[in-house]
Formats: sequence, structure tokens, C-alpha cells
Amino acid sequence: MAVILISLIVGVLVAFYFYLAQKNKYWQKRGIPCADGALPGVGHMLWVICMRTSLPECCYKIYEDNKNHSMIGFYNFTSPSLIIIEPELVKTVLQTNFANFSENNVDIDPILDPLVAHNPFFNSGDKWITARKRFTYAFSSMRLKILLESVKSVCVILENYLDNKLSKVRKIELELKDLFSRYTAQVVAAAGFGVDGFCFDDEKEDLSFQKNGQAILNMDTFLFIVRFLIPSLNKIFKKSLTPKHIDRFFRTLVADLMEQRRKDGIPRNDFLHLMTELERTEGDKIDLEMLTSHALSFFLDGYETSSSAMSFVGFQLASHPKVQEKLRKEVMTVLDKYDGVITYEGLKEMTYMDQVLNESQRVISVAGLMTKRCTEKFELKGSDGLVCHVQPGTEILIPTQGLQKDPRYWENPEVFDPERFSPDRKHSIEKFTFLPFGEGPRICVGMRMALLQMKAGLAAILRKYSLELSPRTQLPLKNIPGTVLTTPKGGLWVFLQQL
Repeated sequence: MAVILISLIVGVLVAFYFYLAQKNKYWQKRGIPCADGALPGVGHMLWVICMRTSLPECCYKIYEDNKNHSMIGFYNFTSPSLIIIEPELVKTVLQTNFANFSENNVDIDPILDPLVAHNPFFNSGDKWITARKRFTYAFSSMRLKILLESVKSVCVILENYLDNKLSKVRKIELELKDLFSRYTAQVVAAAGFGVDGFCFDDEKEDLSFQKNGQAILNMDTFLFIVRFLIPSLNKIFKKSLTPKHIDRFFRTLVADLMEQRRKDGIPRNDFLHLMTELERTEGDKIDLEMLTSHALSFFLDGYETSSSAMSFVGFQLASHPKVQEKLRKEVMTVLDKYDGVITYEGLKEMTYMDQVLNESQRVISVAGLMTKRCTEKFELKGSDGLVCHVQPGTEILIPTQGLQKDPRYWENPEVFDPERFSPDRKHSIEKFTFLPFGEGPRICVGMRMALLQMKAGLAAILRKYSLELSPRTQLPLKNIPGTVLTTPKGGLWVFLQQL
């Protein structure tokens, strides 16, 4: 009896193994080459799930190994995904045939995360159109000038914070991500809500917007796996992205502030004021839940990615003193023109600042990967003759890190050279090989606000302080697996001193 039972179990296991193995023949049956190393049941995700590498780095390696193809098959566990390698195919997905690939391949359960679910990044259809329209309204040139007034006040707080630390010593050692996450969280508090974010007051750390941001984004390994690597598991574990106390905090804050704004009608330099203006323009109140969701989106989108991007810019400036000095001269020249005041027009004139920001984002991609979802059947054709009939629901992976470091498009791609983006050279950059904010109809709606706060913060620092790389920074940079955005091990440490 025992022998029969053991044989039955073995038979079931063998049958299940072959069933899983068959799943890994999806691309073979369709004549699409597949990346090496797929295993039954886990596909190409073994080292990702074991936290030995990240999904962007996994896709980057596959990109590097398969440059002779226009596209390559990939298995996200048992789900077939398609990595597109040619810039022309990237253009097809992001822009030319956007209607067929109109969704980002990230699902948010509206019951578990009702506020996050309304974020334009996760929306599609009419909900996406409505949310994007409101953010586009808030980030027009005229309204960015209004928001800049709040950003400038934070620049003063940043300078005072650093001056205080330098009051008794010649130079200080600090970690760039910590510094810039304080700055961007304080900007979000001021420009988003018109309140003090307490991000530079260590005695009020428990009240800081920075701490709230960390509570949402610094997730443990298990939460990261069920939310981003195996989202189907979340049907069982039901883990929300936003902790309940953070959800309550934003609901209470927005409800109280909006009640006050609607009553007093006093103009303010923040996002919520712009939403009250929009209400008056449209002649209708915005639903409070939707409004809170928009405010949380402003917070999430303005806090984490911008602080990561700024920390990498600071790292590059500390690593390349000549670039730092050239940028400082531009900042001082422009500020002198505007009597030392940071202005919207002045920031637009800082063209070398744009070059440095672009090159930093090219060399180190904050996200490293874009994921799209096929919404309508479409035929992708590569220049190598490969043809893929992409089915609805198929995940499309765009390895931005690979495209931005490919020597076919960038000379000496590992070298940090802001001159690539100079006015006389930037037009020769091949389209869709540089995607820091995405491209097409779903290009990051907060891009202009992100660049505004990054340029203002960097200008405030460069006009008064110099940056020098600390030996505490681990070189070459290696990233921590299991994080949402690119995060270097050990942090990015610099010495900062007053000029």
C-alpha cells in the first residue's frame, strides 16, 4: 500500500513538473527566442525571488546577452513576458500604438489601497484621463511659478539646516539620500499641503513627512514579494501598500485643510489651493476621497523618485569636481542676473544643470525598467524579421537601463559626460533610448514639477557649498535587491563644506 501511495505521489509530482515545463515553451511555439535559464515554475525569477538580484538588473543582463535580437521572451514565473530591445519597438509600445499598450502592468486592489488606486500611474481609461487632466492643470507653467514660491521657502530651510551643522566644524559628512529625502518631503508638505513637514527638525521626527514616506516605501521583503513579484499571492495575504495610520493621516489632513480652504478662499502657493481653483473653474466639488488620493499621489510621486535622482546627481558632482565647478559657475551667473533669487525663468536658463540631470539619470536609472500591459492584440515586427502576435494581458518589459547604457547609442556609455546633452549634440541622441520619465501619452505627469524642485534644491546647495566624495561610499556602486527604486548598498556619502 505504501509503495502504491509513494508511486502515486511521485507520478503526480512528475506530471506537475512536466506541466510547468510546458509553460516554458510559450515563446518557442511562437518562434520568439527566449532568454537562457528559465526554470519550471519560476521562469527567470529564481535569483530575483531569492533577493540575489533585482528584476531591472535581471532584465539588463538579458538585454546585454541578446542585443542581436529585436525582442526576447521572458518568464515571470509561469507568465510569459516580452522584453523589447529595439528603440523602434519601444516607440511602438509607448507612443505610436499606445492604445494597444495603454496600461502600466501594476495592479492595485482598490479595496486594500483605495487612495493609491486613484494614482494616475495605476489608473487606466476614464479614471486615468480625469486624474491626469487635474495634475496637468496643476503643473502648467503659470501654476508651477506659484508652487515654486513654496519650494523656495524649503530651499531656505535646507540652507539653514546645513549652516547650523557647519557652524562649529569646517565640513560635515552626510548621506545624500537622507538629505534629499528630507528636502523633497519638506517640499511636498509645503507645495502640496501648505504645512510644515518637520523634515529638518530632528526633535519632531515623529511628525515628519519624511517618516510618513518611509513608512509607505520602505517595505519589508515579504511585502515587496507579494506586491511586486508575485501579486497573485496578495489575494491570499491581502497586504496593503499604505499602512492604516498613514491612510488616516492623509484623510484627516486633507479633509481639515480643504474645509478651511473652501471657507476662507485665501490664495496659497500649494497644490490643494490649485485644486480649489479647479473646483471653482469646473463649478463642482472634487470628491474628498479622490482629492485625498490626488494629494497622496503628489506626495508619493514628488518625494521618493526625486530624492533618489537628486542623490545620484550629488554623487556624480562629488565624483567629478570639474563638472561640479562648471555647474556652480552657471548657477552663480544666473542667480546674479536675478539678484540672487531663485526664479522660474532663472531655473529654465540653467541649461548645463539640465545636462547634468539628464546624464546622471542616463548613467544610473532610478527605476531601471518600465512595464506595460497589452490591452488589445497587436503584431510587433522587429527589424531582424521577428514577428510577435502579442495577446491582451501580456506583459511588455522595457529595459531602460540597457537602452541608456548601450554602446550602439552612446559612446563610452559608462563615462559620466554631461556634454552628451549639450544643445549642439542632444539632437543626435536616438529617440527612445533615453527614458528617465517614460515617453508618449503616459510620460510622467509630474516631470516638470520634479525637475523644478530638483534644480532649485541643487542650485541652493551649489551656490554655498562644495561636495566631496567620502571613502564611506562603497565603490563601485552595488544596488540592494528587493527595493522599489535603485538603492546603493551602504548609501551615498559625501563631505560638504561651505565655500
